Amino acid sequence: MEEKKKLYDRLKNQYRLIVYNDTTFQSVWSMKLSRLKVFTVTSLLSAIIVVLVILLIATTGLREYIPGYPKAEYRQMLVHNALKVDSLEQELVKRDQFFKGIQAIMAGEVPEDNLSIQEETQKDQVDFQEYNHDSVFQDKLLAEQLSLSLQSSNENSQGISQIHFFVPLKGVVTEHFKATPDHFGIDLVSEPNARISAILGGTVIFSGWTLETGYVIYLQHEADLVSVYKHNAELLKGLGEKVNAGEAIAIVGNTGELSTGPHLHFELWHKGSAIDPEQYIDF
Repeated sequence: MEEKKKLYDRLKNQYRLIVYNDTTFQSVWSMKLSRLKVFTVTSLLSAIIVVLVILLIATTGLREYIPGYPKAEYRQMLVHNALKVDSLEQELVKRDQFFKGIQAIMAGEVPEDNLSIQEETQKDQVDFQEYNHDSVFQDKLLAEQLSLSLQSSNENSQGISQIHFFVPLKGVVTEHFKATPDHFGIDLVSEPNARISAILGGTVIFSGWTLETGYVIYLQHEADLVSVYKHNAELLKGLGEKVNAGEAIAIVGNTGELSTGPHLHFELWHKGSAIDPEQYIDF
């Protein structure tokens, strides 16, 4: 007991760690220490370092460098092989059933008919519905109306394809048509201050400024066509003016909140629906 008390007293003995200035021999910093405190702090720091190292290895790719830990490729191969083994087991079961049926036939016995069992279960699960002649007639009418609308749309598209459109701007298409409200047209990038031309003769139905698209001009053409030119630097035509095909109507710019650089956002509308300009104009 006395030896244990002496050991405990030694651990609790206070020591002072002092840092002196080498030239003036004045104490700069000091701290009281004991063997018990040093042991406790060292143990806590060691435990924290061990926990941090374990977390670092477990949450990052460093775990692949641990001996015996499989790489991601090996784990994928294991999953793939497990799926293959499962499918092979099913094929083996089918093969065994097939061989059993052949052996039963050669022995003069009647094999188990799994197909009849499946047919019976399927018959039990069939839901019978009433036959309504009116609904069938309605479906036929809807199908005929749909076919007629498709024919009319095809005729309209053929009529548009026969029109010769002028290229509004000589440049490169950087963004294609998307059937979404975000991008109903295409983006054309060209030289600065390049002229923008009307694709067909028509009338200016809008010429002005909008917050998102800057200076915008709309042209109404024949065959229920409307062409739109956005993000212009300057508009050369006003509302109600008549323009000819190929005539300059605006200058390429970078106006509006939605613009990210000098370009032309061009849209083509037919009977209130946006269409892909690249299908009718060779850019």
